Amino acid sequence: MVKPKHIRRAEVISYRRSGVYTVLTVSAPGIAEQVRPGNFVSFSVGGEESGLLLRRAFSVLRAEERGVYGATVDVLVAPTGCGTRWLARRRPGDMVDVAGPLGRPFRLPKSPANAVLVAGGYGVAPLIGLAVALRARGCRVDFAVGASNADRLFGVLDAKRNSTIARVLTEDGSLGERGRVTDVLPGLMERANSEVAYACGPMGMLAAVAELAAQRGMPSQVAVEESMACGFGVCMTCVLPVAGADGTTRMVRSCVEGPVFEGESVRFADVGTVPSDVYGAAGSPGDGEPEPYSGDA
Repeated sequence: MVKPKHIRRAEVISYRRSGVYTVLTVSAPGIAEQVRPGNFVSFSVGGEESGLLLRRAFSVLRAEERGVYGATVDVLVAPTGCGTRWLARRRPGDMVDVAGPLGRPFRLPKSPANAVLVAGGYGVAPLIGLAVALRARGCRVDFAVGASNADRLFGVLDAKRNSTIARVLTEDGSLGERGRVTDVLPGLMERANSEVAYACGPMGMLAAVAELAAQRGMPSQVAVEESMACGFGVCMTCVLPVAGADGTTRMVRSCVEGPVFEGESVRFADVGTVPSDVYGAAGSPGDGEPEPYSGDA
């Protein structure tokens, strides 16, 4: 088990609505200073009297110093269930329990490179900070941001501010171009001479981005959106099949070994299953002798 660096009571500093989302800012010294693009934090939800036992995980949208409040963390909340609706209703002065930073962040190029960032819905959250970090390293950044409709788009202005080209799409055409990000991605990669792809969003989108990148012979990194019940690597609810550098597939935890993986290493077609050739499965290599994930995938 990998423990979070900090678990603390945090004060809600502010909130704002954006479409269907709520942006929540909490004071989180000790956490915010260590956040890297792709890390996430988890919150206890429901309050002390609640029967909601499982934490909720959120990619960090922004981590920064805010005057008298010290270091703060912004998260993008999509209120879809009891826990997320409870969190979205927190107001300034309320206290919440937050743990982090968690997970493995995106890896940045060692030298300047042309990067294309692909976001679906609230998957844009970790990519905003990534774009800033890439530009600070002298990388060219191009963005494709999409969602089902205008209310589910977020971060469009930030994407435009931090990129050379920003393509904005909605499936219903209510904002930007009509279509999906994967519709314009081949042309965007060609025009920008992209050398590395980063993506966060629905699994189907991630699979398509990884495939398009592989067709161009370029690496990709994807932040998966598997449900994380604990966020610490204990419950094993967020496992998915990932092939390591040795060619062996292992069931790895999105919250600890991820959420960022090499795109071509994730066996997207087998997500939600345990492939028969996975390490440790009955009749497979390593049957009865589980081997820890090495982090090379």
